[in-house]
Amino acid sequence: MVRVAVIGSCSVDLVVEAERRPQAGETLFGTRFFTTCGGKGANQAVAAARLGATVYMVGAVGTDWYGKTVLDNLRAEGVDTTYVARRDEVATGTAHITLAEGDNSILVVPGANFSVTPVDIDAAWEMLREADVVLLQHEIPPETVRYAVLRLAAAGIDVVLNPAPAADIAPEVQQACRYITPNEHEMQLLFADGDIPPRMRDKLVITRGSAGVDYDVDGTWVRVPAFSVTAVDTTGAGDTFCSAFAVAIAEGEPPAQAIRFGNAAAALAVTGFGAQGAMPRRSAVEALVCNE
Repeated sequence: MVRVAVIGSCSVDLVVEAERRPQAGETLFGTRFFTTCGGKGANQAVAAARLGATVYMVGAVGTDWYGKTVLDNLRAEGVDTTYVARRDEVATGTAHITLAEGDNSILVVPGANFSVTPVDIDAAWEMLREADVVLLQHEIPPETVRYAVLRLAAAGIDVVLNPAPAADIAPEVQQACRYITPNEHEMQLLFADGDIPPRMRDKLVITRGSAGVDYDVDGTWVRVPAFSVTAVDTTGAGDTFCSAFAVAIAEGEPPAQAIRFGNAAAALAVTGFGAQGAMPRRSAVEALVCNE
């Protein structure tokens, strides 16, 4: 069983479903409201745990009810929360999600997630140095991401960086990551001129929704097609892909097979509601991979 560490955000998702998004100044009736646990870090931790990995979460929540809810949920999913700090001075992060017109839009209030510092990385170091792979995202402070990536790489630990939300990635951080997993929107923001540095090409795994995933093979972009499913809610699909891909890489799978495994997990995740609610178990992913 591989050991996966996730450094990142832990939040509660407040989700509204509607036929369409309101325009500025407009009020509409929604069709449904629900709350779930989320945050890209916690989502990736839950996804990895459901795929059979031993998972550790590094992050922060408040001492409010939302923080307790997040911790209880992670523990129920089998994620070790020893290194999730509780902060008195800030609230637990929240994500405000609108599901409409076949897609989602998300407004994040970081809260305690922006209190994660290099001190938290150091506190978790004895665990992190034993991980087979470490997942990070951009929902904690950039200086913390940089510190973690560079220290992990110096120790020879594989890092998968999911650059969401999109933000500049310093050249030394780019070089230190084993893989970077932007979606199409993030690619446009990261490389607005379309000029991808040569040092980045073999690190990029570009998710393109229902079209599949692109990666570089000897200087040529190759696409691994997505699995065909009827999407109900795309929230959390990218997080599910990142975790499944990272788990497969940690298990020694080559990129093409790891991407296919990630595609299968993401396909299953969009067939249900909620970022974590529809994240699949390993048996379901393996069945989809084998049957198509």
